[in-house]
Amino acid sequence: MSHPFDTLTPDLVLDAVESLGFLSDARVLALNSYENRVYQVGIEGAQPLVAKFYRPGRWSDAAILEEHSFTAELADCEVPVVAPLQHGGRSLFEHQGFRFALFPRRGGHAPEPGNLDQLYRLGQLLGRLHAVGASKPFEHREALAVENFGHASLNTLLEDGFVPPDLVPAFESVARDLLKRVEDIYTRTPHQLIRLHGDLHPGNLMHRDEVYHVVDLDDCRMGPAVQDLWMMLAGSREERLGQLAELIDGYNEFHDFDPRELALIEPLRALRQLHYSAWLARRWDDPAFPPSFPWFGQPRYWGDQILALREQLAALDEPALKLF
Repeated sequence: MSHPFDTLTPDLVLDAVESLGFLSDARVLALNSYENRVYQVGIEGAQPLVAKFYRPGRWSDAAILEEHSFTAELADCEVPVVAPLQHGGRSLFEHQGFRFALFPRRGGHAPEPGNLDQLYRLGQLLGRLHAVGASKPFEHREALAVENFGHASLNTLLEDGFVPPDLVPAFESVARDLLKRVEDIYTRTPHQLIRLHGDLHPGNLMHRDEVYHVVDLDDCRMGPAVQDLWMMLAGSREERLGQLAELIDGYNEFHDFDPRELALIEPLRALRQLHYSAWLARRWDDPAFPPSFPWFGQPRYWGDQILALREQLAALDEPALKLF
């Protein structure tokens, strides 16, 4: 069976960019992206542009424009983000059935794991981002919740037959136990939903010339502030405590962090584990996925997942990280 992205050829990419009045130099470089398709396109006499083609059927136009509006709002408040370019008063375009946006190219490298100086500055950046994010809600983008990231993910994996039959009982048992514990912690943990980046792992932060830029707000949504913080932490519990202190010190300069949300770190990690497997399952008909993730669906993968979920279930019973 064909996939919609099969028709997204280099010529179509060039035609889409040139339909907005740019003159390309015919150089197209595919960038690392699976959910959407992203290309660097050379422009005659100017810096290359980055063209992002949205996965058909994933987001509504209103949801994409809400992402663009949030990014522009952040840029207007001098939060360093890579915002889509405006052309003729618009940021979302269509060409031969594909919706796309153009961005300026921003190079750089991800932060160094555990670098305390960097974490303080990242905290300042995230505090500024969340100060804007907390000012009003999204209207067209879903929230991060146990139902959609947890239960819906588990249902996808069980109903679509990705888990080997002999491993289904063990996988389903530990996953349901995990989700029950996650729900319990969510219910008793006070938290406020604000507009977030939503997928802020270090790869979505570019560091160059002493400036960090936030990139790829494709997954922005409503959720607890700690969702954008916990993936900055790495290492042992003692190391993470020191990193957390630096991160929150910087964050609190621009936005007040509620330390009660720290109890959600391990539940959010659990939801991310299930959601990641379900994401692979939902995208398996995309021809880019099987060669890029050949281990997915193999019995060993699911055995490892059962072990990882059991370890995560145990982590939910450990004391939450605390600020001192």
